[in-house]
Amino acid sequence: METPIKDYSRRGRIIRTAVTFGVLGILVLVLLFSSFYELNEDEFAVITTFGKPTVVSDPGLKLKIPFIQNRRIVSKATKGFAIGYDLRTSASIPSESVMITVDYNFVNVDFYVEYRVTDPVKYLYNSEDPVGILKMLCQSYIRDTIGLYKVDDVITTGKSEIQASIKDKILNRLEKEDLGITLVSITIQDAEPPTAAVQEAFKAVETAKQDAETATNNANKYANEVLPKARADADEILQRAEAYKTARINAANGQASRFAQLYEEYSKYPEITKQRLFYEAIGDIFPGMKVIILGKNGESFQTVLPLEPLLNTTEPAPANEGE
Repeated sequence: METPIKDYSRRGRIIRTAVTFGVLGILVLVLLFSSFYELNEDEFAVITTFGKPTVVSDPGLKLKIPFIQNRRIVSKATKGFAIGYDLRTSASIPSESVMITVDYNFVNVDFYVEYRVTDPVKYLYNSEDPVGILKMLCQSYIRDTIGLYKVDDVITTGKSEIQASIKDKILNRLEKEDLGITLVSITIQDAEPPTAAVQEAFKAVETAKQDAETATNNANKYANEVLPKARADADEILQRAEAYKTARINAANGQASRFAQLYEEYSKYPEITKQRLFYEAIGDIFPGMKVIILGKNGESFQTVLPLEPLLNTTEPAPANEGE
């Protein structure tokens, strides 16, 4: 029969063996869990092996060496931050939003900045806070650019130009800083004067500008409707004038030709031509009048007006007419 001491010793060995296997099992599980990881489509994995980083970008289940390789996940997604207001509460932050324009006016301008990581290694190791650096650059170039514009441009018509100018400046600076991030967009969310009274004045100015633009558009519309008709009327008048001019010129040329012919006849037979012109003038003055020249014998006659071919007639002359 075994003694109690030997029984306790055997139980101790069993417990120690169980604990050892349990620890080994836990270690195996830890090794398995630390050897595999899953990478999503919108993530980079930066694997560091003895201080040397490499980038894994393909999604799926990945393997790494436990305790030798370290893994850091960096998002590929576009992220953003606000300048001039709190993104959670929408409360204004005057220290960021209040700026001065080139015409010495104050204005509240809120921006929203979007960025994404382009190089995860540079993003993790080239600076301690790349997003903080980006925000400081944005604030600096925003104030610098707003200070080049008048307050009217900042609040109304110059927003697109201001945004484009700020973005170009920041992109050039990020390329020099080599932070591993790029600016996707920078947008003016709101721009207004800092006081209520000034806000109302600017609203009135904006309303007046819109009314002026509406009036200009209406005037252009009316001009577009009236001008074609006016041009058509002008063309018609010009055509009529040209036709009248041509008719007058043709008539004048005809009269000149007739006078030339009359002169030619006159130069040949001046007396006959004078009498003919005299009779034509009498015919114009007394239309329908008939002039007859009697012969010496009182019987034969010639009709002068209206001009007819010279004819002999046997019609007796009136008793009271003379030569």
